[in-house]
Amino acid sequence: MEIGKKLKNARIKSNLTQEQVAEKVLVSRQTISNWENEKSYPDIISVIKLSDLYSMSLDDLLKGDKKMIEHLEESTNIVKSNRKLVVAVIVNIVLFLSLLIIAGSMPQTIYVLASIFCLAVISVAFLLYEIVKKI
Repeated sequence: MEIGKKLKNARIKSNLTQEQVAEKVLVSRQTISNWENEKSYPDIISVIKLSDLYSMSLDDLLKGDKKMIEHLEESTNIVKSNRKLVVAVIVNIVLFLSLLIIAGSMPQTIYVLASIFCLAVISVAFLLYEIVKKI
């Protein structure tokens, strides 16, 4: 059974509303609804709070839902997350240096410089996105 169904069944069995659960887990009612409908998944801290609230073991709550396990692995795997960030930084540096070399070897027209500037902005935006995603 998927975690959304387990959460909903446990909430109903505990005679709690989504609003009551949300207050106890410190999230919004919409977040509880999204978890129960599997539009999103809870983070590990919320899973622990839900486990305590519903008096369910983590094993019972998580077993059998591959997507939830993958979500938790992805969100808690610091090494993998750091590796992605390092790759993003290296790609950004290489791209920026390449753009500088290309800009130096091409005629200095406004269109070439504008294009190189746009690529540099896109590259920095990607890097910032990866950093923010990590936080």
